[in-house]
Amino acid sequence: MNLNELHAKLIAAARNHPPGSQTPYAFEKRIMSRLKASPAPNVWALWGAPLWRAALSCVAITVLCGLWTFSAHRAADEPGSFAQDFEAAVFAPLNEHLEDAW
Repeated sequence: MNLNELHAKLIAAARNHPPGSQTPYAFEKRIMSRLKASPAPNVWALWGAPLWRAALSCVAITVLCGLWTFSAHRAADEPGSFAQDFEAAVFAPLNEHLEDAW
């Protein structure tokens, strides 16, 4: 929609309906002074609260992962554990001689 055309229509509608007698004296001046007096939003405060909430959830996730790792470490002492098999698979190429690979 054309903004200039919309602006003209709104101004024409406002001129057709003048303010009534119910409007208090200098109402628009009081509103404008309050708008000017409102403080600018604190950007750091707007970012701070969500970041602290995120930090709290990250700490909770870290504690849960630590507990899970600690409980998995006790089960790793069993023979044929996944951790030992994974380590053997990762370091298997290092145990071979380089000449054998070519």
